[in-house]
Amino acid sequence: MAELRLGPLLRHADGTSATVWVESSRPCTAEVRCADGSSSTSRTFQIAGHHYALIPVTGLPPGTETAYEVLLDGVRAWPPPHSPFPPSTIRTPLPDDTVRVAFGSCRWAAPPEGEPDPVGPDALDTLAARIAADPAAERPDVLLLLGDQIYADEVSEPTRRWLSARRDLAEPPGEQVADYEEYTHLYYESWLDPQVRWLLSTVPSCMIFDDHDLIDDWNTSAAWLADMRATSWWRERLLGGLMSYWVHQHLGNLTPAELAGDPLYAAVRATPDGTDALRAFAARADADPAAVRWSYRRDFGRVRLLMVDTRAARVLAEGSRSMLDPGEADWLREQALEAPGSYDHLLIGTSLPWLLPHLVHDAEGWNAALCRGDKGPRWARFGEKVRRAGDLEHWAAFPESFEALAALIAEVGSGPDAPATVCVLSGDVHHAYIAEPTWPGGAGGARGGARGGPDARVLQLTCSPVHNSIPLSIRAGFRFGWSAVARRLGRCFAGHGGIPRPSIDWRKTGGPWFGNQLMTLVLRGRAATLRLEQAKPASSGAAPRLVTVRESVLTES
Repeated sequence: MAELRLGPLLRHADGTSATVWVESSRPCTAEVRCADGSSSTSRTFQIAGHHYALIPVTGLPPGTETAYEVLLDGVRAWPPPHSPFPPSTIRTPLPDDTVRVAFGSCRWAAPPEGEPDPVGPDALDTLAARIAADPAAERPDVLLLLGDQIYADEVSEPTRRWLSARRDLAEPPGEQVADYEEYTHLYYESWLDPQVRWLLSTVPSCMIFDDHDLIDDWNTSAAWLADMRATSWWRERLLGGLMSYWVHQHLGNLTPAELAGDPLYAAVRATPDGTDALRAFAARADADPAAVRWSYRRDFGRVRLLMVDTRAARVLAEGSRSMLDPGEADWLREQALEAPGSYDHLLIGTSLPWLLPHLVHDAEGWNAALCRGDKGPRWARFGEKVRRAGDLEHWAAFPESFEALAALIAEVGSGPDAPATVCVLSGDVHHAYIAEPTWPGGAGGARGGARGGPDARVLQLTCSPVHNSIPLSIRAGFRFGWSAVARRLGRCFAGHGGIPRPSIDWRKTGGPWFGNQLMTLVLRGRAATLRLEQAKPASSGAAPRLVTVRESVLTES
């Protein structure tokens, strides 16, 4: 008899349809059966001995909430017997509904229940507990997970023991995952957490990778990639990582219509074993990153989300470094500018922040100039060492890409058809903050800009971690990084590198905040509010809870 190994994950949900992802223990027919008696089925497909299904659920009434169960070969597999959680449900919004978007990044798997948590309560566990306690209360309409959903290079002690029973950890890559099977173990560890498992079964989610989903510093530079490709273990590590990401995260990001037209999805379902087809796809993505697009668009009423791949889509050659390859950059521009006036809010999801503290921004631009060879080969070698040691690889480390994004946001945010807000949503840096740019001289994008009309409010919203460590060095470094002294120091770096001032300026308008946390945007019409909540331990044995740290109105109707 087939058993449910992982899931269900409610991934896509719109006014009439949804997709539900599951992994089963053997080949079977997976079924989503709704409380009204309707059902949808899909046959599992096989990858590397694992069996998955993504079940499209159609014909849902708009503006309703429908409880569902999962059956495998006709036998109920979800919810489990004696579940302490309410039924999993699918909510179908109406076009003019309020849209609540919760987001964050960087999540270590929580320890088993009852064991001490060295980094404090998990924000996702705490969100799940709050929703379960009052299912009728406000909840996110979508959860954006902005990278580092798993940590392939920083495994837990139980996973280390599991790895050591499987292979010799004295051989590279040592205490890091090595192949597809080991990646699947990380997803089990993270998504079988009871609270998170239920949360992901009832709140739709959108995901994008960052470096730790494969390895720290993934695609930092051409020199880094050459070093990795020279090892005996990197190719299998990379292929396993891309394959597991496609199965566990990317597939669920697609709409039912996109799934129906996806040739790889059709190929893996058309054969008894789709491993070779998926492996060939991953190899093509490695050989020619521009041949594969991990970025995607989702629309929630009049809210447009563009989730942008800032890892695999990079151009790494020092003479032409870019955060996005030309095709990816064109895609982003086309999606942002399509049908102006048809959306009220544009969300650009990028795991790496666009706007950083000025010291960090200038240091990354300086480092890029050194690595490019502007100061000669000795400085270039020094710059590469600093780049890897300091993780200097954000948008600021790709100056032309930084400016291109600024120009695109200015164009989108100006004129009579401009949205009310353009928000860049990011994680990565293990703290939260709000930064707001200005365009000197009243250029497009600034309020009351030269083009006239209702200009958007542009914000960098950064929220990290969901559940991770926050060393004292990070706290001190980022507090200092936003200071006036740090800004002057940053200009010294920029001067040495011959780096011109950016075309925009920006200031921090909130934070930095440190803790396990989530941000939530509440969008209705042209109004927008932002809430930051942190997971706080409770005293006297009570359950942890989410505490509001900041709530502010971004725009009014």
